[in-house]
Amino acid sequence: VQLQASGGGLVQSGGSLRLSCAASGSIFSINGMGWFRQAPGKQRELVATITGGGSTNYGDSVKGRFTVSRDNAKNTVYLQTNSLRPEDTAVYYCYADVRTGLWKRNDYWGQGTQVTVSS
Repeated sequence: VQLQASGGGLVQSGGSLRLSCAASGSIFSINGMGWFRQAPGKQRELVATITGGGSTNYGDSVKGRFTVSRDNAKNTVYLQTNSLRPEDTAVYYCYADVRTGLWKRNDYWGQGTQVTVSS
């Protein structure tokens, strides 16, 4: 199973970006999907998660500004980021809780996509 993230880049403060992450490979089903981020010198932190049924959860610092969604037919999770701030600068990692068989289940991570917000 591979996760391919895209959509990062350089944006001015107050701007927006839409991140995408597509899962491919031997996938039986996908449970939770989501995004974490890691800034230089800091621990990886939760950004947003979404269950297979569409329930969402957000980190406190992004509530009201970011929106997570998914397209189950495409095995893809999205992150719409609005009102970006310099402190949102980080490498954003997507993940997916994938069932590859009736009895096989693992978390998989994407390679990370850089988001840089200039002031």
